[in-house]
Amino acid sequence: MIKVENLSKTYGGFKAVDDVSFEARPGSVTGFLGPNGAGKSTTMRIIAGLTPQSSGEATISGVKYQSIPNPGTQMGVLLDASAQHAGRTGREILTISALTMDLPSSRIDEMLELVSLTKDESKRRVKNYSLGMRQRLGIANALLGDPKILMLDEPANGLDPAGIHWMRILLREYANRGGTVLLSSHLLHEIEVIADEIIVIGRGKIVAQGTKAELLQTAGTFVKASDTSALAHALTKAGLEASPSGDGGLRTEAAPEVVGQAAAAAGVALVELRPAEGAGLEEMFLELTGDTQRETLPTQGVTA
Repeated sequence: MIKVENLSKTYGGFKAVDDVSFEARPGSVTGFLGPNGAGKSTTMRIIAGLTPQSSGEATISGVKYQSIPNPGTQMGVLLDASAQHAGRTGREILTISALTMDLPSSRIDEMLELVSLTKDESKRRVKNYSLGMRQRLGIANALLGDPKILMLDEPANGLDPAGIHWMRILLREYANRGGTVLLSSHLLHEIEVIADEIIVIGRGKIVAQGTKAELLQTAGTFVKASDTSALAHALTKAGLEASPSGDGGLRTEAAPEVVGQAAAAAGVALVELRPAEGAGLEEMFLELTGDTQRETLPTQGVTA
């Protein structure tokens, strides 16, 4: 299990990680989400003992990573697939790791087969690898010591659709066997498919965490009218709060009959009125991290 307690990291006057606490448990895939610069990678580097924290604690099964004897056999880590010696071959990189962890050479061939790197590919220098091949090599290296815990930062970058599907199955089966997976990714659909628990971080703080079912469930009403502005005004006049919910519709916590009565009283013709479905992960992510996004939707000055 990975346990993070009141973790903070300050660079000068900038707080990159601010009182972060969470757990990644055995048998589960925990998705770790946040915009660029939110503190994900810094948190993961602290867990792996690569960056010292300013305060708080991060432990692996109750012990700091630096204190684990032969740590690669306890937790596999992939933080940057490109941070591998470009002049060495894939097999050489795995061989060095196997020697460091005192593992039999047969384990190298097992991992190359697992990640679908061929014999010829394993003899190529890493500088001639595609990003997807480097990701596969990095995953092989993380799994080499047969650890019970995996921590992966953006492992799907550079993988084609078949590769992403392969990785999804690999991690799901790993967790099903009792392994712990902490997975950071910008591919929200993949996190939505594979994750059991989700942690969302923004500006260094945890803004939401829980099981996928807990975070994505919702109540209330989805409503849509041909005149969205008039509908929003009608709901506001009736004391109902509403927010945009895709395809020109609005979402409100009020019951459908209450929303219908408010629209009828204002003479607004509705196109659609129904109980709201659970919000998708992308919708939830954008809502929770909206104030941290660099991008804003263009409203003017855009021509076809």
